[in-house]
Amino acid sequence: MSWETWSFAFGVTVPNLLMLLLGVVLRRFRLLDDAFCDGATRLVFNLSLPCLLFFSIATNHSTLGNNLAFVVYGGVATVVSFLLLELVALKLVKEPRERGIFVQGGFRANTAIVGLAYCASAYGSEGVAVGSMYMAVTVILFNVLSVVTLTRTLSSDGQQKISWGKILRGVITNPLIIGIVLGLCYSLTKLPVPEVLSSTGKFISAMALPLALLCTGASIDWHAMFSSSNVAGYSSAAKLIAVPVLMTLGGWLFGFRGVTLGVIFLFTSTPTAAASYVMTRAMGGNATLAANIIAITTVGSFFTTALGLYFLRGWGVI
Repeated sequence: MSWETWSFAFGVTVPNLLMLLLGVVLRRFRLLDDAFCDGATRLVFNLSLPCLLFFSIATNHSTLGNNLAFVVYGGVATVVSFLLLELVALKLVKEPRERGIFVQGGFRANTAIVGLAYCASAYGSEGVAVGSMYMAVTVILFNVLSVVTLTRTLSSDGQQKISWGKILRGVITNPLIIGIVLGLCYSLTKLPVPEVLSSTGKFISAMALPLALLCTGASIDWHAMFSSSNVAGYSSAAKLIAVPVLMTLGGWLFGFRGVTLGVIFLFTSTPTAAASYVMTRAMGGNATLAANIIAITTVGSFFTTALGLYFLRGWGVI
């Protein structure tokens, strides 16, 4: 395999890794703090990322109809990976209350930040547009399935009631999903985006991924990462190796190639979503374990993703 193959792999992962490390350095020199990261994260989640998703879809010729099989595969494969991890948790995780955290850490990907950053680096606006449709389904599943597994394992008798109404409200009011749906609706009109709105949207969208990566780097808890437990290691291995391999292999067997297969791999190889820590803590679970998983997968993802891209590119399937 040629240097061109390595160059592609590095070109996708290294810029994102450098932004993450820059966040670490800026935090070290106290140019970033918790207050800034909290405010910036809310800005990215509620404005910049939805804006990026909207304009990527609204101005791209790819439609949901053209990618329906791809989107359906993403949803089904996510559910299958969740069920497999549930079975594995029964064997590997001795503490029942940690099984849901293990499962969530293994399948819940950080598609909104790192996944989109990977896709943008690898395939530009086309990758973001195609990935947005995949993300529309998986973001919903991540939230629903995470609540299911945590509620089931963190309750003392396993019978704690799941608030489906609360889950539905969370999905409907999710800014990322709103941005995706509005983008799909606008793309159906076949109308061009006015130049003034397009330029403004580009300004807002451009700060989404860099700012999100900086805050992610500034928020890494290195002490938590190096004090990880076996459960954190098992869950991280599932997130970084097992799930990407199985879902990418499945996508290849179903005939996906090029951008679509690349998006499947890039999204599934991302680190565990930071929201998993928030949800675990809010539901009374082992928040330290959840933080360990996020820290390990955040750092490890860049290396496993580069290696995976190297082989997939060398084999000519992406």
